[in-house]
Amino acid sequence: MKEDCGQHDDWKKKIYIRILIAISTFIFIVLFIILLVWLILRPTKPHFILRDATVYAFNLSAPNLLTSNLQITLSSHNPNGRIGIYYDRLEIYASYHSQQITLPELLPCTYLGHKDNTVWSPVLIGSAVPVAPYLAISLNQDQMVGTVLINFKVDGRIRWRVGTFVSGKYHLYVNCPAYINFGNKNCGIAVGNAIKYQLIMNCHVDV
Repeated sequence: MKEDCGQHDDWKKKIYIRILIAISTFIFIVLFIILLVWLILRPTKPHFILRDATVYAFNLSAPNLLTSNLQITLSSHNPNGRIGIYYDRLEIYASYHSQQITLPELLPCTYLGHKDNTVWSPVLIGSAVPVAPYLAISLNQDQMVGTVLINFKVDGRIRWRVGTFVSGKYHLYVNCPAYINFGNKNCGIAVGNAIKYQLIMNCHVDV
């Protein structure tokens, strides 16, 4: 009986070892496939370019209220040759020194195929937005110098598509800095009562 028990225990150990080897092999194969797909596809995050900004209003009034009316042209490029990108939900807004100064504007849902491009022209409005006193002082100083740094930020979700496979959602964050020269009207183009500034600024993208 003891000999039978010993053989039974040995049989159980062999089963456990085989199961462990099978699981380890499966995990290795999955990781190898993921690595192989990554090496073949070489996924690259999308590129964003801020092309221009048209300023209809950008006025600071007492007590520390900022009114902004801006329209920008923003383009996105998919640099991948084998991967498509779904832009499921993108919101864009303007900020000054990390404070949001306009309401978020929802960009249209878009699919970018391989090496494809798209362009948006949202209007961003902030009416009498309260800003911190120190920001009001900083903004007055910037306007006196003539150049104001406004950041246009995109916050949203994207998905990757490879063939018929579509990934889960990933967070997308884009920051587009724009140095707008309010001190020299010759730097812009008059569009009615507004001034259009050509920028062509690369944006920082995090996925």
